[in-house]
Amino acid sequence: MFTPMTVAPLPGPAAAPMVDPLGRTIDYVRVSVTDRCDLRCTYCMAERQTFLPRAELLTIAELDRLCSVFIGLGTRRLRLTGGEPLIRKGFLDLVAGLSRHLASGDLEELTLTTNGSHLADHAQALADHGVRRINVSLDTLDPDAYRRITRGGELERVMAGLDAAAAAGIAVKINTVALRQDNAAVLPGLVEWAHGRGLEITLIETMPLGEIGADRTGQYLSLGEVRQALEGRWTLTPLVRRTSGPARYVRVEETGGTLGFITPMTHNFCDTCNRIRVTCTGRLYPCLGQETHADLRQVLRAGPGDAPVVEAIRAIVARKPGRHDFRIGAGLGPAVARPMSMTGG
Repeated sequence: MFTPMTVAPLPGPAAAPMVDPLGRTIDYVRVSVTDRCDLRCTYCMAERQTFLPRAELLTIAELDRLCSVFIGLGTRRLRLTGGEPLIRKGFLDLVAGLSRHLASGDLEELTLTTNGSHLADHAQALADHGVRRINVSLDTLDPDAYRRITRGGELERVMAGLDAAAAAGIAVKINTVALRQDNAAVLPGLVEWAHGRGLEITLIETMPLGEIGADRTGQYLSLGEVRQALEGRWTLTPLVRRTSGPARYVRVEETGGTLGFITPMTHNFCDTCNRIRVTCTGRLYPCLGQETHADLRQVLRAGPGDAPVVEAIRAIVARKPGRHDFRIGAGLGPAVARPMSMTGG
């Protein structure tokens, strides 16, 4: 087990919040801890995905140090992602170390996105270290369809994880990617099921990230189309609610639950983007849909001082673009070559 570093407060101007060229305050960082996953979801990665050599990944100590620097720069919400974060060796040590920032009040929320397959084993430990809310990716309630979409996943393991999270007092939001061929017809039932369990659910449009060995055109389903169908079934009341993510929320009056829509393709939400992302190799991307980045691993390993890390972070935040350039269409390749499993959700 690693020992968390004691990071001194950043002095003077270094402690000023991160602000991009459009005046957006960047206070939400998503950090991928691994590109590996125990599933191979059809819209996320190729069936025979090639993963990075482990030596290229940031160590747990480096991840702790980097996250602590971001917190010193005003990060209030930190999301740990993958790949599947719960399969990263030492992940709970990282969570335990970062929980000191929750205790001090410097960090408002520490959370993660998971596929849920290992959640039953770790939910209580996550809760013990201050994780109060997580996102669980789930695209269908049919075991056979789940196995097909994930290329081998077992739905019952996810359900056990949801039960364990509830028992530990962790709030769960379900993330569902809308897929025309795989789950379009069952989305209303998935919403009803989630609300019946007291869970929020967010629908997401598939994004052109990385090579998956297939044309995404057949998978893509506009959430404008989905919402129109749901409005013929239910009363959707818009909510004046802004979180640290890109979703727009409604209340489903008939179920009493909250439903979110993340629409990177049909309704660009970049004007309010307050997020940056770090890959498991230490590359900092100010935009999910652009290739501009900074190599923080090289800076981290150059020496123990954090001033060069701060300088590199501020330099790339100063280049954060106004919006992404996602497009899906016949014959179009992915917007960026790196898979979602490397950048993190």
